[in-house]
Amino acid sequence: MAKLTMVQAINLALRQEMEKDDRVIVLGEDVGVDGGVFRVTEGLIEQFGPERVLDTPLAESGIAGFSIGMALYGLRPVCEMQFSGFSYLAFHQMESHAARLRGRSLGRFSVPMVLRAPYGAGVRALEHHSESREVYWAHTPGLKMVIPSSPRNARALLVSAIRDPDPVVYYEPKALYRAFREEVPDEEETFPIGKSHMAREGRDVTLVSFGAMMHPTLQAAELLKEKDGIDAEVIDLLTLAPLDDSLFTASARKTGRVVVVHEAPRSFGAGAELVARLVEKSFLSLEAPVRRVTGFDLVIPLFQREMDYLPGVHRIVSAVRETVQY
Repeated sequence: MAKLTMVQAINLALRQEMEKDDRVIVLGEDVGVDGGVFRVTEGLIEQFGPERVLDTPLAESGIAGFSIGMALYGLRPVCEMQFSGFSYLAFHQMESHAARLRGRSLGRFSVPMVLRAPYGAGVRALEHHSESREVYWAHTPGLKMVIPSSPRNARALLVSAIRDPDPVVYYEPKALYRAFREEVPDEEETFPIGKSHMAREGRDVTLVSFGAMMHPTLQAAELLKEKDGIDAEVIDLLTLAPLDDSLFTASARKTGRVVVVHEAPRSFGAGAELVARLVEKSFLSLEAPVRRVTGFDLVIPLFQREMDYLPGVHRIVSAVRETVQY
């Protein structure tokens, strides 16, 4: 069992699925000869050739449209948007066609495609390169929205996404691409889309997060245990649509206190939906208001201020202390 970075784990998933199934096609800007802007697809064109690893024009709407057509005709395309901030040009294709074709055709057609996109801040990128806009996709009926948080679950979730009969938007937290290594099995491994994960068991407070924010959330949980004796339970959502609310609502009924962490702007973010589910299913067990630790309601600043924008360990710890002391 090798220790891999997230980049290597995603590359492994693509490689193994392409070896198993010749219907799997990779396409996008610079995914072939250059191996992708983050080298996630490095080596694939050498192994599978330019007919299965396609360098496309700089046209996100076209990339998504090509993928929809391929999927309708029996292929399983995995298309890459170089950065999630470029994918807005593909939103029309994904919302108006990929997400609707199963319903439009009364189940006759499905669109088994994956749209991969690096998202989030923390890598000193330029404007349009650091957004966290997962709610656009999660809010769209007919699309599945997946965000891994570690090399192992990145590999397992991508395999599941490629095999899924419906369109999956797969956001990759680029701040974690090479942040750490994790043991990833050589043999095939999947993780079901639509299921969350208990990342850490605890009894005093529930922390709910996903993607890049799982790392500071887990760090905060360890610090709280060491400094304050607060035993935090941590839930990793992994999938935003369909959202598995069973784990975090049950945890809330156990601990009575919840803090939600995400890097997207606060208003109408994923945290708002989580709070709504908690009110619907765990309200009578709550002993304090649910707190959100999020990004701010502004365009994410450039690198001199981006770390001030991001929820860090200090902000998470402060929110948990306030919640526990309420």
